[in-house]
Amino acid sequence: MKRVLGTLTALACLGGTALAPANLAAADSPVFPATIALPDGFRPEGVAIDTLPVAYFGSMADGSIYRVDLVTGRGDLLSRGPGTQALGLRIDDRGRLFVAGGTGGDVRVLDTRTGAVLATYQLATPPDTFVNDVVFTPSGAWFTDSRAPVLYHLPIGPDGRLPAPEQVARIPLTGDLAYVPNAFNANGIARTPDGAGLIVVQSETGRLFRVDPATGTTRLVDLGGEELPDGDGLLLDGSTLYVVQNRRNAIAVISLDAEGAKGALVRRITDPRFDVPSTVAAYAGRLYLPNARFDTPPEPTTPYTAVAVDLPR
Repeated sequence: MKRVLGTLTALACLGGTALAPANLAAADSPVFPATIALPDGFRPEGVAIDTLPVAYFGSMADGSIYRVDLVTGRGDLLSRGPGTQALGLRIDDRGRLFVAGGTGGDVRVLDTRTGAVLATYQLATPPDTFVNDVVFTPSGAWFTDSRAPVLYHLPIGPDGRLPAPEQVARIPLTGDLAYVPNAFNANGIARTPDGAGLIVVQSETGRLFRVDPATGTTRLVDLGGEELPDGDGLLLDGSTLYVVQNRRNAIAVISLDAEGAKGALVRRITDPRFDVPSTVAAYAGRLYLPNARFDTPPEPTTPYTAVAVDLPR
């Protein structure tokens, strides 16, 4: 997660009452522009940022990966997609980009320098799958599936060796998280502040759940009655969890306890440039979000952007 977080600034500590929404447009300039043009028709969904000021965006249209220099806002195509989707993205400390394949039920691992495909994994068989998001732990990469109540675990050893396909584990989710038929269920995923567990958001119900990665047992996170409808991408910094609420055009800022069992809404970040943002990454005191525009019919000429907002001080 450190490669994704960059120099993210932590927010306020746990509070009992939600604060008013904060409208936090970033100052735009020729250096580190606050609005970044993405290719027409690209349909961005995932984003990851390396330790360098370089962002990677994944396409729902065909799985292509677009690379952007955050200093200038200029970009180029890193990897042309295989025709399946590119959703959740994460970069490991070896410069490898892990790509969740959505309806394709697959995962790709790319070299961020060349765009070469280093490995592919078929985790599930379409159409009963939607491999959605990914997070790293010391044991490897973990992926959610929004249609099947499982987590997928790609074990990665201390030497960084990628697993063989037969080593990928499929861990059923049990406990409090009940999948709703024909709906989006487990979506974004992050680690708990203490690193011992995982947090997933269920988009359909707007609830957070703590997952024991050893057993798949889930427990509802106590948010004091607060819900997060349309919850999508997650980003953890210390004990602060950012939850993108896509069609609500907002980022919910949640303060969690160490175990991820309880939390409280601190504020919601909004911005007039949000157009159904799907997820979030951070760099140098800014949050970067791709505008997925899920409510806009996608056409080859449909324009897309990513936007940055300054973190509240």
